[in-house]
Amino acid sequence: MSVLTSRDNPKVKRWGKLAGDPRYRRSEKRALIEGPHLLAAALQQGCKPLAVLATQEGAADAEISRLIAQSGLRPILMGKGVLRSVVDAETPLGVAAEIAIPAPTSREATHVVFLEGVQDPGNVGAIMRSAAAFGVQRVILDPACADPWSPKALRAGMGGHFALQVAETRDLAGEIDAFKGTVACTVPRGGVALRGASLERSWAWIFGGEGRGLGDETIARADLRVTIPMSPGTESLNVAAAAAICLYEGFSRSAA
Repeated sequence: MSVLTSRDNPKVKRWGKLAGDPRYRRSEKRALIEGPHLLAAALQQGCKPLAVLATQEGAADAEISRLIAQSGLRPILMGKGVLRSVVDAETPLGVAAEIAIPAPTSREATHVVFLEGVQDPGNVGAIMRSAAAFGVQRVILDPACADPWSPKALRAGMGGHFALQVAETRDLAGEIDAFKGTVACTVPRGGVALRGASLERSWAWIFGGEGRGLGDETIARADLRVTIPMSPGTESLNVAAAAAICLYEGFSRSAA
């Protein structure tokens, strides 16, 4: 089997663009996932790759070889340097795959996360990971959020993306208003203590961007304003940390 050794190969350049250019990802409706963990998560949720890229060493690895066989595709072999030029990671894990970005198939959900202006892709991915772990079905992002299908967001999500309905919208306010359940948001002070929040069976959380937080109009749309109790002298939590705490609380109430 031949091995791609040139970074100037048109296919190699295209995959590199998928990894590095959010506009190109959106126009193509394609993304690049890297590493055996993400490939396994995608396959487990029925997301079949369109192409599998691997180094010779990666293809010879037992776990990666099993995943490639599960994909039903013949791997495209690349030199290590070529794969490194394609993926975003400093040290590639031997395998990557091109996928079609999953389109949301349902608007029905009892647990939803709305994101407004969360610009760090690592935070977006970490929130996706917590959302998947704590029973959320849909995550809806406004245009000011980082691309949820960027390599950094996917790595931070650890496969959570594939267990969720991920949607981007230009009308976050309309999506919030359409949710049939309790909508909660966090505020730094003056809100109901998290443990005392009335979270019904159907709930949604709104989380805002780093530094700025949520806009006043968005806060006004929430049924419930919640403040997470913290030690004196502590100003705030990272949005991904706050989301994990809130989502766990909602999940524990639903599971009780």
